[in-house]
Amino acid sequence: MRLEGKVAIVVGAGQTPGETIGNGRATAILFAREGARVMLVDRVLDRARETEKMIGDEGGESFSFEADITHESQCEALAAACTQRWGRIDVLHNNVGIGGGDAGITRLSEEAWDRIFSVNLKGMFLTCKHVLPVMRGQGAGAIVNISSVAAVASTGIVAYKTSKAGVNALTQAMAMSSARHGIRVNCIMPGLMNTPMAIESWLEVMDISRDELIARRDAQVPLGAKMGTAWDVAHAALFLASDEARFVTGVILPVDGGQSAKIG
Repeated sequence: MRLEGKVAIVVGAGQTPGETIGNGRATAILFAREGARVMLVDRVLDRARETEKMIGDEGGESFSFEADITHESQCEALAAACTQRWGRIDVLHNNVGIGGGDAGITRLSEEAWDRIFSVNLKGMFLTCKHVLPVMRGQGAGAIVNISSVAAVASTGIVAYKTSKAGVNALTQAMAMSSARHGIRVNCIMPGLMNTPMAIESWLEVMDISRDELIARRDAQVPLGAKMGTAWDVAHAALFLASDEARFVTGVILPVDGGQSAKIG
């Protein structure tokens, strides 16, 4: 019950269909297991409702809310809906991110660049913009942003990498401006994960089998030569959201099996 009595918003609480569980869904379920009441935000309402049913089946409390976080009015509405229902917001978990259409710098279209930045960085800015006043009024709160090890690693996907580096910078900026209000802001950089978004998206563009893709990704991970799962991200998020991390802010935490430690 590490989040007992707390209210949490998980943005991106549904997931891409696939054989495994996604980061947002795993985090929402874990938060509920640890005692939080969880608002489940997703652009596709049915996916959030699937997560809501899973939480309800375990005796947890949650509700689903449809929002496209690239629109400021919808970010304002989700903050208002949570406070109207439960009176406060203790945790904001920003999980939404995309990479579709990304490419090398000379092949990357303006439209893909704009779309990736709008979802990955602008959307995170907007959810924080409208949740932070609630947390300031309380004099407390915790924000956890999901970035990627791509922010610091060598990769050919330019827009995704640059947007995630922006997430890291946004996290640090908000951590400093929010500290005097008792609000902590931290960030997780997942590495190679066996999640539907990662696996299914690569299978669409690579002419290889699922088993071969997984084997290739596993081989790149220093720790045990095996990808992480959404539960690894969820447990890191739980720590950062909980009072156990009361003296932790501005942290960019790799959850990557050591991938970001490989230098040279």
